[in-house]
Formats: sequence, structure tokens, C-alpha cells
Amino acid sequence: MSDTQRQIRAHVHSNAGIHFNDLVRESSFAPGQIQYHMRRLLAQEEVVRDEFYGRTHYYPPTYDEHERAALALFRRETSREIVVYLLDCEPATPTAVADDLEIARSTLEYHVGRLVEHDLVEKRYDERNRVSLSLVDPEPTAELLAVIEPTVPDRLLDRFTRLVDELLEGTPNNQ
Repeated sequence: MSDTQRQIRAHVHSNAGIHFNDLVRESSFAPGQIQYHMRRLLAQEEVVRDEFYGRTHYYPPTYDEHERAALALFRRETSREIVVYLLDCEPATPTAVADDLEIARSTLEYHVGRLVEHDLVEKRYDERNRVSLSLVDPEPTAELLAVIEPTVPDRLLDRFTRLVDELLEGTPNNQ
């Protein structure tokens, strides 16, 4: 294994779920170099590639499919905030989560839908059909949450979404 491959492998292993663009941004290598060495690392099973919601992420091979999905979702600031909130305050109603995190219900539902899809969050309905949200398996979820931090581009994307939601809430059609 070349020194370049070792460096790329080490970066992926210390940043599980890293997106290709972030890998390029955070390294001193050209995109073509990273692509070349990443293909070799994948063939040697030194890293794993998985795609979630149109984005390719790279992981150490020690993570299973469920963990890889969780890490990809936790790179989004809003998904991460929802999970942290539920770790502290579960079960919680969607209204409470949206209000306390100051996000639109539509934004909450978007992220909760993905978290439910990957069995991280559970929606429960009571006898009056009221919804509560809770974590499926809090302890392993908290451990995975500690593995990564959302990147600046992911944070900006989530903050832009929130800004658009706030602006739309103030339009005459929504009042």
C-alpha cells in the first residue's frame, strides 16, 4: 500500500461516513488522485462505499449497513439535533421537537422520515392517534452520534433549509 493510500485510508477511518467532496476538501490530494486510490482501497476492502440519498460516503469496513446509514444521516445537522433532543427528552411529540429546535414541521418530518426509514427513530400512535417520537435503540445510537460531526457544507445546507422555511412561514399564503 502506498503512502498516499495509507493517508486516504487513515482519513476515512478517522472520519467514518465522509463524503467524497469533504475528503477532497480536507486532503492535500487532487480529486483524481483520491478517485484512483479510493478504487484500489475499495478493491482491497480497506474501505467501504455506500450511497445514501444521492451522496456517496466512505467508511471503515467495521461498520454494518445500519451503522453506515446512521452515520450518513448524523452528518446532517438537523437530523443530528433531532436525535440529540430525543436522547434527552424521549418520548416527545413532533410539535415539541419542532418548537424546541425552532424548525418547521415539514423540515422535522423530512428528517424524521429518513430516521424512521433506517430504524433509528420510531413513531408511535396512542389510542387517540397522537404521535410520539422515540429512539429505537438509544445506547448504540448515542455511541454512533459521538463518532462524527456534521461538516460545514452540511450545516450550511440545513441552515439554508431553515431560513427558507422561516421565510415561507411569513408569506401571506401561510398566515
